[in-house]
Amino acid sequence: MLAIILAACEQKDTLLEVKERGYLTVVTRTSPTTYYRDNTGPTGFEYQLTQRFADQLGVELNVITESTITGIFRNLREGSADIASAGLSLSASRAQEFPHTQSYFDVQPLLIYRSGEFRPLSITDLYDHTILVTASSSHLELLEKLRTSHPQLHWRVIASTDSADLLDQISEDSPFAIVDDYDFSLQQPLFPRLKEAFKFGDQQQLVWFVTNDSQSDTLTEAANLFLSEVKIDGVLPGLAEEFFSYEPLVSRAGTFTFSQNMETVLPDYEHTIRQVAHEYNIDWNLLAAISYQESHWDPKAKSFTGVRGMMMLTQRTARELNVKNRMDPLESLRGGARYLNKLKRRLDPSIAEPDRTYMAMAAYNIGMGHLQDARKLTAQKGDNPMVWGDLMQYLPKLQKPTYYRTLRFGYARGAEAVTYVQNIRHYSNILLWRDITQGQEIERHNSRDFLPESLQELRLLGF
Repeated sequence: MLAIILAACEQKDTLLEVKERGYLTVVTRTSPTTYYRDNTGPTGFEYQLTQRFADQLGVELNVITESTITGIFRNLREGSADIASAGLSLSASRAQEFPHTQSYFDVQPLLIYRSGEFRPLSITDLYDHTILVTASSSHLELLEKLRTSHPQLHWRVIASTDSADLLDQISEDSPFAIVDDYDFSLQQPLFPRLKEAFKFGDQQQLVWFVTNDSQSDTLTEAANLFLSEVKIDGVLPGLAEEFFSYEPLVSRAGTFTFSQNMETVLPDYEHTIRQVAHEYNIDWNLLAAISYQESHWDPKAKSFTGVRGMMMLTQRTARELNVKNRMDPLESLRGGARYLNKLKRRLDPSIAEPDRTYMAMAAYNIGMGHLQDARKLTAQKGDNPMVWGDLMQYLPKLQKPTYYRTLRFGYARGAEAVTYVQNIRHYSNILLWRDITQGQEIERHNSRDFLPESLQELRLLGF
């Protein structure tokens, strides 16, 4: 009896331990769906979620990363991490070994193939073909389970946790891969030839796994309470929308939506935008286009990641720029204009306009460190890092492990940075064309560009 009492006393209460030490240690992986760094600092869906959980517990968040799923679970076994938050699906074997939370997101495994080649429509069509799958993944467990009834299935295991590694290795010898739907939707712009063949099995549930270096359920219970709350208050779906949606280049419908906002919303802010543009020597139509891309000219705009206002400034950036109220249109526009000019000054003096402005806008979106990584990569490949037309071909490569692992600042959503700049150029042209057709005097500053590329298109659209 005494031994039982002593053993009970020695059991860890992980939640109490976390609060006493003052930080929560979370193990994750670098990927577009989990954790990376951008112009705001550390971010990603899993990071933002666990940061909120740490805030609720009143402790700091300590993040450690692993490059393999095996490494992630090793941290839980050894007690060097309290929680694994890495887009991990619940499986029977994992549930048997580790405590886990309720589901916070449902994902659908997909069988991916190359468009224009053989498209399988069922599991039997995969016989005698090789399927790529990540090591220690729930997809691998699914294949191993299916082999009992489908012994003709063959697969090859990839050590990486990043689906881009998997998709990059699809070839004639290994023509198929299994990837979750939300992950594939973010990666597909990098692999335009790859398509969904069919849904591979049932939906799976993403959960947090908790260290098994404890007999206490208190941390799991606290995490479950937190996840229930963020589902109810809309934070969870808001974060999912922010991180898992991909904004394409402006479509024809998007152009007409912009033109409607130009008539109904812009008049309330045009004078202020022109005033700030004049103060900071920026083309007014460019500043207006940036503020539309950022917030659709909504001075009260909010992001679930903490950016605010018409120019969607972070709290840290606002402090640096002496912006007291991010929701005030004049303050926000002045802060955004100062920030853009600051980024332009930090660029290589040899970069000429308009490329200088385009690169500063890309840095506004993903951060100067990632932009400089892309310029370095552009030069390494023999193209011109001083020219936006060359650089924009390499920014999306910051999403591929083959490239970002060799660069100082690592992963970045480079394809979105390209889209961001090109959309702003498009909106800016529409505003410029409006001024020209209305006979207004055109003020051009040092971001002069933009006319030749899209005026014909705008004429065709009826502007």
